[in-house]
Amino acid sequence: MNLALFDLDHTLLPIDTGYQWGRFMVKCGMADDGRFAQQVEDAHAAYNAGTLDMPAYLRRVLAPLAAHSRAQLDAWRAQFLREVVEPAIRDEALALVRRHRDRGDLCCLVTATNDFVTAPIAATFGIPALVATRAETVDGRADSAYTGRVAGIPSFGAGKIARTEAWLASLGNTWDDFGRSWFYSDSRNDIPLLERVTDPVATNPDATLRAHARNAGWPVLDLFGAPAVASAAACAVAAG
Repeated sequence: MNLALFDLDHTLLPIDTGYQWGRFMVKCGMADDGRFAQQVEDAHAAYNAGTLDMPAYLRRVLAPLAAHSRAQLDAWRAQFLREVVEPAIRDEALALVRRHRDRGDLCCLVTATNDFVTAPIAATFGIPALVATRAETVDGRADSAYTGRVAGIPSFGAGKIARTEAWLASLGNTWDDFGRSWFYSDSRNDIPLLERVTDPVATNPDATLRAHARNAGWPVLDLFGAPAVASAAACAVAAG
């Protein structure tokens, strides 16, 4: 069996769901602190620069979840998926995942964006497993009220390796159980996990990752280029 890992933001989607969710929280009134909107913008800029203080960011973005009922949160999330995420889904990204899935590869979405937002997105892409930053609930149940805190290690930077290895261990697997392992990502922040797999693929990469990939001899996949070109490139990369 082979392993296929996918980042989400600017990799499978041409948007940053964490950033867009923060903006949506302001729009719908979930977060009404006048400073919150600017904090979202500042965090987005810091992430792109590779300087984000992830623990501080998570404290800000998860806290509003504790102030609302699950019914209200679920309604807001459904609206966010309908208005923001679904229009951004591209056939090229769906096809890339489908090629790995059809070959029998073990597939997992590995993202820093919290699991409340990303669990339904993984399902939409047909990805059966999710490694995401976990939003803590009061009793550990997925359908319970949120505490506003993060549970465990955030799925960010080197934390993506730790969280992925913990997920593999829960299945009784290690990296050595896979003949090949792919990771598709756009971000400099994901270089640690890209270096851990046998087949790193810089996908729609930022400038830093593009330069790193060029120096390391990694393939570069511009998934959201011209559809025919992107589709052919995705086929070639997935086929190895």
